[in-house]
Amino acid sequence: MNCRGCGAHLHLPLIDLGTAPPSNAYVSSEQLNQAEQWVPLRVLVCDGCWLVQTEDYRAADSLFDADYAYFSSFSSSWLKHAERYVAQMVERFGLTAHSRVVEIAANDGYLLQYVAQRGIACLGIEPTASTAKAAREKGLEIRELFFGEAVAAGLVADGWSADLMAANNVLAHVPDINDFLKGFATLLKADGVATFEFPHLLRLMAEDQFDTLYHEHYSYLSLTAVQNLCVRNGLAIFDVEELPTHGGSLRVFVQRVSGGRSVAPAVAALLAQEEASGVRTAEFYASLAPAAERIKHELLRFLLQAKADGKKVVGYGAAAKGNTLLNYAGVRGDLLAWVADANPHKQGKFLPGSRIPIVEPARIAAEKPDYVLVLPWNLLAEVREQQAAISSWGGRFVVAVPKLRELDVQYSAEF
Repeated sequence: MNCRGCGAHLHLPLIDLGTAPPSNAYVSSEQLNQAEQWVPLRVLVCDGCWLVQTEDYRAADSLFDADYAYFSSFSSSWLKHAERYVAQMVERFGLTAHSRVVEIAANDGYLLQYVAQRGIACLGIEPTASTAKAAREKGLEIRELFFGEAVAAGLVADGWSADLMAANNVLAHVPDINDFLKGFATLLKADGVATFEFPHLLRLMAEDQFDTLYHEHYSYLSLTAVQNLCVRNGLAIFDVEELPTHGGSLRVFVQRVSGGRSVAPAVAALLAQEEASGVRTAEFYASLAPAAERIKHELLRFLLQAKADGKKVVGYGAAAKGNTLLNYAGVRGDLLAWVADANPHKQGKFLPGSRIPIVEPARIAAEKPDYVLVLPWNLLAEVREQQAAISSWGGRFVVAVPKLRELDVQYSAEF
């Protein structure tokens, strides 16, 4: 396989997680008697441009289909994040009723609703019919398309040249990342700004976040790699911010290469930090595979001991990262009875691979399990607040990444 960024041959491995079905391919009750497609989940590193990437086995339109079940608006903390983002961008870049905002991967309208509330013209690009429908129900204009250079040219012709383009947690999801970025260079106005948010590779490695690896994530991004990609596709980074979201993310600000904004010192500082950490060395990538194996063994020991002690363990959050963890560890319903999730589009279905049932959160209070394994550990504070009642029967939260921990309801500074 060649690098999807620079085209160099890939030979440096990051990790081999065996085989797994796509992490968002939730199974309906009608599909329980049907076979799932398990494909290799291997991640490689380009030692030319340092883009970390999965091997290609599934086309994007089969991963992000009409029944796509990830809806951003079911996380209250993510909604607050989106609302703050809109307020900050309006203030920083002087957006007005005469501006145009385009969001790529608009999902269910979680962000553009706050743009529309300010009377700013906005358009969402979203290829999955399920979330696009939810966004339209908020009164937003959505086009069901996979974004790239040709789509961008069509939008320019339709009068949608953008003052601001937002792309949250999508840069990692595109197979043709060069065509995707060329679309931004095409659609931005001469003085327009685009922002990308994505989990930071430095945090993934430092905190052993191997469960964030799955087929829907084609790329795992450092600022070093993103800078190389931007330069290749007519864009220039002029600022960067570190965010706490998704276990540690970056927000990168870009403009056309002809743009006039000066480059903030934060860009050079973070590039230097990545260089000092070893992002451009093969040794940097050697720690994740043994860490994943350790995490798997810790989780299995805990679940097997709980089973032997007659304790009931359930999960919270039917998240893609949870599916990576459970399938890699080989966990099934005998060790994890069910997983609760607030998203009604997932309730009544089953986790891909493990076939563990997904139920509504009210089931936790009804059955009073001894342990609740929080699979989306990035939302731990939110889950602990919502499910604080488990302390009334002596229940405890558990997280597996970056190490197995039992936690009380009260927030732990350790996390």
